[in-house]
Amino acid sequence: MDMILETADLCKKFKGQIVVNNVDIHIQKNSVYGLLGPNGAGKSTILKMITGILRPTSGKIEFDGHPWSRRDLDNIGALIEAPPLYENLTAYENLKARTLALNLSESRIREVLEIVQLQNTGKKKAGQFSLGMKQRLGIALALLARPKLLILDEPANGLDPIGIWDLRELIRSFPTKGMTVILSSHILSDVELIADHIGILSNGKLGYEGEIHKNLDLERVFMDVVGNTRKES
Repeated sequence: MDMILETADLCKKFKGQIVVNNVDIHIQKNSVYGLLGPNGAGKSTILKMITGILRPTSGKIEFDGHPWSRRDLDNIGALIEAPPLYENLTAYENLKARTLALNLSESRIREVLEIVQLQNTGKKKAGQFSLGMKQRLGIALALLARPKLLILDEPANGLDPIGIWDLRELIRSFPTKGMTVILSSHILSDVELIADHIGILSNGKLGYEGEIHKNLDLERVFMDVVGNTRKES
């Protein structure tokens, strides 16, 4: 199987406390990988190590068949925590600021606005956008450089049902465009409807990794993993 990203014995400690504990994840190209776990399980910490925000304490990250380096960030787009928006600028202006910073063609702006369905927002400022629109603009910013890997950390947080449905359809479309998605969430139903594969984290440990299939009782597997790590701690 062709992997875009793999980790081996990945660890992160903060002040002696182990937050990510020997995690091995395997993410196939052109798929959606759901990283599940309760709040505080270590999901965001793993994503921050993959995006270079944090440095691993130990272990390895491989990207597209070679050891990860900061050069790989050219091929990784990410939306971690709140979208980094200028609220006094329009969607187009927000994207133009990023294209200037990355030395990208302005023609890419209209393409990504269409992908996230914000092409008709005109002169409306980002500060007036709904939460769902802000999330989609954050994803558009992450898509500008045509990444091979897109990382979305809890993207459905605070969205209404229509916003969640729109986001789900958008994420499912990315593998058909040659992009792999890592999606973190603590909401099982979100991931079950979107992901091809899942990894379940609890207490910093990866307790399960596998394919989503119709016979998988995700809630039972999730509760087993969480229950087992609580017994160990």
